[in-house]
Amino acid sequence: MAGGAAPRRGEALSTNNSRPLAGQCALITGGARRIGREIALTFARAGADIAFTYLKSGNDAEQTTAALSKLGVRCFAIRCDLRDVKSIESCATEAIAKLGHLDLLVNNAGAYETVSFEEITPEQWDAMFDVNVRAACFMSQACAKELRARKGRIVNIGSLGGIRPWATHAHYCASKAALHMLTQSTAKALAPEVKVNCIAPGMIDQGESARGSEVLERFEEKTPVQRNGTAADVAQSVLFLATCPDFITGQILAVDGGLGLV
Repeated sequence: MAGGAAPRRGEALSTNNSRPLAGQCALITGGARRIGREIALTFARAGADIAFTYLKSGNDAEQTTAALSKLGVRCFAIRCDLRDVKSIESCATEAIAKLGHLDLLVNNAGAYETVSFEEITPEQWDAMFDVNVRAACFMSQACAKELRARKGRIVNIGSLGGIRPWATHAHYCASKAALHMLTQSTAKALAPEVKVNCIAPGMIDQGESARGSEVLERFEEKTPVQRNGTAADVAQSVLFLATCPDFITGQILAVDGGLGLV
C-alpha cells in the first residue's frame, strides 16, 4: 500500500486513532529482530511504511519483511554496515528514494557486552562506540535534510545503563551516556524543525533466556513494578515519542518499571 501525502509535523496528524502514523514513513536501524522488529511492527500497525536495516540477519530480515507486508504497508529491508559512514549515507539515500519521503528515524541498532573494567580492550571500546554512538550520529546527519523538510522526528534507543553506572559494562554505559548527550545536542542542532528524543530501557526480557533464570528473577524482584520489561513496552514508548506533542524534544525517557529508582 503506497503511503499518501503525509501531513508535515506541526500540522494535524491522522485523525484515525488506530493508525496515528498513516501516511508517515519510518527508517529503523537494526529492525530485523528483537526490539527493532517490534518497533517496526508497532509502527506498521499504526499505519507507517517501513524501511529497516540489517547486517548479518538476512533470514530474520526476510521474516520481518513478510510480517510487515501482511499488515498492509510498504516495507523495505536494506543491508547496511552501520560502522561504515558511506554505507550509512547510501542506506539513507536508498530508504528515502524507496519510501518517497522520511518522517521518522529510529536509531535502534546497538551493541551490548559484559566485560570487567580491567579486561576491556581498545578494540572493544571502539566497537561499542562505533555502533551505539557514531552510527546514530551519522545516520541522523544523513537523514537531517529530509527530516527538516518533513518536520520529522528522531528517536534514539539509549539505556538505563547510560543513566546508572554498571561496573561490568563500563564501555557500554559510557556509549549510551554519550548517545543520551547526542540526543540532546541533536535536538538543539535540528530545532525547530526536527524533534529528537530518546528511550532508555531498563531490564528487557526478550525471550532469549529462560524466564525463570536467576538474573531475570533478581531484576523482577528489585524492579518496583515487579516485572521485567518487554520489547512491546519499548516499542509502545517509541510510538509515543513518534506521535506526542511536538513541544517535546531533547528528552531521555526511562522505560524501566522504576528500576532506576532503586
